[in-house]
Amino acid sequence: MRESVQAEVLMRFLVSEELSFRIPVGLDYETGDPYAVRMTFHLPGDAPVTWAFGRELLLDGINGPSGDGDVHIAPVGPESLSDVIIRLRVGGDSAMFRAGAAPLVAFLDRTDKLLPMGQELTLGDFELSLEEALGRILAEENAG
Repeated sequence: MRESVQAEVLMRFLVSEELSFRIPVGLDYETGDPYAVRMTFHLPGDAPVTWAFGRELLLDGINGPSGDGDVHIAPVGPESLSDVIIRLRVGGDSAMFRAGAAPLVAFLDRTDKLLPMGQELTLGDFELSLEEALGRILAEENAG
């Protein structure tokens, strides 16, 4: 049985040093994909954009710089539960968002109550789901 946790937070979309605006961002966690969280960014005039990345990456990024790839999360200041900057990169393009740490911690706390970090492998169907997903990916690559 798949269970989930959802939340919505307001983040600042940092267009430049002088320009930013608030946008709603949906947070989603499902036990069917126990290592990932999804953020759906609702930018004005555009279709929502969803990014999936590690739940642990989000937790680590609240406490210190985290992420070496397309997703980088870091606290703005050294004080506990300061705002965080989330940078998403695709090729040479990137987008930056600023969020309060408190609602992210509250969301992560709810995910941890649903499925504690480190217990992801206790889900019986996760390994099977992973094998199925990898099989589909490989089939698509071989077909294209």
